[in-house]
Amino acid sequence: MTALSASTVRDEEKVVRLRRDPLLIALWILLAAVALVWIAPFIFITFTALKTGSEIMTTNAFAPPSTVAVENFSGAWVKGNFSTTFFNSVIITVIKVPLGLMISAMAAYALARIKLRWNKLLLVFVLFGAMIPFQVMLAPLFTLVNSLGLIDTYIGIILPYLAFGVPYQVFILHGFFNAIPKELSEAALIDGASHLTTFRRIFLPISLPVLAALLILDFVATWNEFAMALVLLQDKHMWTLPLGLMSFQGQFSNNYGQLNAAIVMTVIPAVIVYLIFQRYFVSGLTSGAIKG
Repeated sequence: MTALSASTVRDEEKVVRLRRDPLLIALWILLAAVALVWIAPFIFITFTALKTGSEIMTTNAFAPPSTVAVENFSGAWVKGNFSTTFFNSVIITVIKVPLGLMISAMAAYALARIKLRWNKLLLVFVLFGAMIPFQVMLAPLFTLVNSLGLIDTYIGIILPYLAFGVPYQVFILHGFFNAIPKELSEAALIDGASHLTTFRRIFLPISLPVLAALLILDFVATWNEFAMALVLLQDKHMWTLPLGLMSFQGQFSNNYGQLNAAIVMTVIPAVIVYLIFQRYFVSGLTSGAIKG
């Protein structure tokens, strides 16, 4: 009877597997089509950046270049003054992203683990910053930054980036910290550890995958931010890469090779950061889905 039941179960599993196979095949085909749609523009831009002007006009847009025109990159770098804009973007991003993550993590831990009377009200107050589109705040933001004398300064652009980036990160990390068993922090506090020690030695290591996922998202958002930088950075020597790319596009819109080379140089740092933290990004999203 047992052998018969096992055989029946195996037969049912085979039937289920056969029924699932067409669905899996269709799903893979759909995913491949979506991936192709997303990667096609990048292929077009990269191939165009590597072609000479004559080859761009005479060959198919998705055809690989017959000769690699490296001079497009060097020419775009010099003409677009990307050495200055690249340096500005690096300084702003390297300071803002880690600082914002640290502030968000500490604030989320305090709101999730330190018992205060107004915890929920404070959380709503913090999250209120994520509910207001920053576009409607550009005019008063410019007035505020200008009154403080911070126009065309690193701190004048980093502080607004922090103000609009921290609330979303606090929301994500607060939910993650809330899902961690309370026994961990309670045991550490009973053993004499302070909240700072508990956060640094227990919660911070556990939250590294989530922090890595937020780091990628925040890096890309900060690196590509345009509207706020356009309002607060008016001196060309303080422009970031998106502003430099806008200026370059206006001056050399007919030089398709160098224009696409400039776009590729702007995108590459974000791609490199994603590839470095890809494993942590996927595990962070997975852990967030499980704990959420």
